[in-house]
Amino acid sequence: MANKSIIVTDKAPQAIGTYSQAVKVGSTVYLSGQIPLNPESMQIVSTDFDAQVIQVFDNLTAVCHAAGGSLNDIVKLNIYMTDLSHFATVNEIMERYFTQPYPARAAIGVKQLPKDSLVEMDGIMAL
Repeated sequence: MANKSIIVTDKAPQAIGTYSQAVKVGSTVYLSGQIPLNPESMQIVSTDFDAQVIQVFDNLTAVCHAAGGSLNDIVKLNIYMTDLSHFATVNEIMERYFTQPYPARAAIGVKQLPKDSLVEMDGIMAL
């Protein structure tokens, strides 16, 4: 089995289930899904979609930094939304956090997300 290390930071929400914030295998980091939880209160940051997307990117940023990288090291990003009409908003906010070339990406409409959040994201980093 490949040598794997578990990535943990208190600057992102603690796992609320049987998973790790991220797992590093070699130079690849697998990021668990992040929802818009405030890492200190462990509550959804807001009911506002924009605020939720910003918190998710902030949470992903913290986990990326703990793994020794940044958002721009993400090579594949998955975005789950309960309402795909927010797609343009996600793109606009994403431009604030990423520089080109952008990662490969999927945007997926789902019925429901943990804690009734409106958005969740996970990804894969290459360091």
